[in-house]
Amino acid sequence: MGGKRSVNMAKKLPVMEHFYTLQGEGAYAGIAAYFVRLAGCEVGCHWCDVKESWTVSANQYMEIAEIVAVAKESGSKIVVITGGEPTMYNLAEITETFHLQGLRTHIETSGAYPFTGNFDWICLSPKKFLPPKPEYYSIAHELKIIVFNDSDFAWAEKHAELCGENCVLLLQAEWEKKAQMYPKIVAYIQQNPKWRMSVQTHKYLEIP
Repeated sequence: MGGKRSVNMAKKLPVMEHFYTLQGEGAYAGIAAYFVRLAGCEVGCHWCDVKESWTVSANQYMEIAEIVAVAKESGSKIVVITGGEPTMYNLAEITETFHLQGLRTHIETSGAYPFTGNFDWICLSPKKFLPPKPEYYSIAHELKIIVFNDSDFAWAEKHAELCGENCVLLLQAEWEKKAQMYPKIVAYIQQNPKWRMSVQTHKYLEIP
């Protein structure tokens, strides 16, 4: 899948799904947003809750103009590009087109590939399996660390040290371990108040 960044030359991207909902987690939780989930991922987190996004099929490719048109028609002011791992692709064309339509662009990424595009909000969620490119730390608006075990707190601090002083720092329990890890996250944030807690509210509400 490593060669997919050239697909943008055809002005198409592989879209696993796209939908209008509320942002369920992170700094913009509760805000209406149109989600565009790109297919393809090589990061391979074993606890990923969208493993069906890892592979790409020929029938998933959509014209960028079509993607932008359906997002615009929804009435949303914000578009979130997620995955999979969206930075596998060149995102310059799609973000430029969204901006021409007056839409704000957000991205959720592990930062595993070189940055492209023009985004109004960058959520960096680094993964141990394929670490971020160094360029992401200075441009990230939000650092979201998934806490799976106790050692992830120290791992989170290492990434936070690399981010800009205005970056929002978030700790979010892996969904299947939420009962175990959220009490620890609460206690950790009380001792380290530079951090905030992120909760996957969309899963509790059972919305996309």
